[in-house]
Amino acid sequence: MKRSGSFLSELASHTDALFRGRAYEQYAAICYRKSAERDAPEVLVVTSRESGRWVVPKGWPIKGKKPHEVAAIEAFEEAGVRGKVKKKPFGYFTYVKQLDDGKDVPCVVELHLLEVAQIFQDFPERGQRRSEWVSFIEAASRVREPELKGLLLAAERKISKAKAKR
Repeated sequence: MKRSGSFLSELASHTDALFRGRAYEQYAAICYRKSAERDAPEVLVVTSRESGRWVVPKGWPIKGKKPHEVAAIEAFEEAGVRGKVKKKPFGYFTYVKQLDDGKDVPCVVELHLLEVAQIFQDFPERGQRRSEWVSFIEAASRVREPELKGLLLAAERKISKAKAKR
């Protein structure tokens, strides 16, 4: 498993492309659930199909769909969950994606919060990925991207704060 330092070095080699606006866009969901039995909310992490590293559900733009709709579609396709997705982006993170042709490209990912209401046993990428419900702290320790680590922890604070207001 690569550490954050090597990740940052890898991303740094693509800063030229990022500054010239040559980054690819993707949309993702932080899928979470609140439990009456548990104090803290949980977040769903999935493995990528290629490398098996832990990520959040994300994907490429879909013609005719808004970013938050794409995030919700990816959450269902990759993890079998549906729920209420926030239209407003929660944040953004960058990472280096290896395309099918082997080329590495920088990606900027727009992240949306999705409160899970339903979990399905049958979904398009079932069997192609592993998924686990974990604490936000555990999720932050599993993902590779430093910005995503910070966003996961910020999401927990926001969700816990909203829960305390009720």
